Amino acid sequence: MRGQKVSFVKKGTMSAELKGNQLKEWAKLLFVTERLSQKEVAEKTGKSTVTICKWVKEGEWERLKQSMLVTREAQLSRMYLQLDELNTSIMSKAEGTRFPTSKEADTISKLANAIKTLESEASIADIVEVSKRLLSWLRPIDPTKAKDLAMIIDDFIKEALKK
Repeated sequence: MRGQKVSFVKKGTMSAELKGNQLKEWAKLLFVTERLSQKEVAEKTGKSTVTICKWVKEGEWERLKQSMLVTREAQLSRMYLQLDELNTSIMSKAEGTRFPTSKEADTISKLANAIKTLESEASIADIVEVSKRLLSWLRPIDPTKAKDLAMIIDDFIKEALKK
């Protein structure tokens, strides 16, 4: 196999040979969804800890991992609690003064907009989950298209993380 970079993984971790991007994608999956440490990922993939560290940094895997920890439902729940607490505080004022200050009104507006955004847009975790399912479905049908799509999805997720 001259000219091709092939890595072998430890027995029991994955039975097939993996090439460049496939190995990187597997490492990413282990780090982000399985929540393994960089050292554990290195051990499972047969790559050095330095390489895994480089991949984590370049691909912003830590940020992706964190975004998957806080679900959209948890974020929405917190925002609704904050909004409720703010409204309760306003309603506890004396009759005739039960209206928000400009600062409270601004906070209510920001919370309402954030809630609307979270309720209408897919989270990074949602995108990753759907993408994984799509790629799992596509790989047996057309591995080349699956590989190309995986790169496009990675770029899309990286762009979404910047927002």
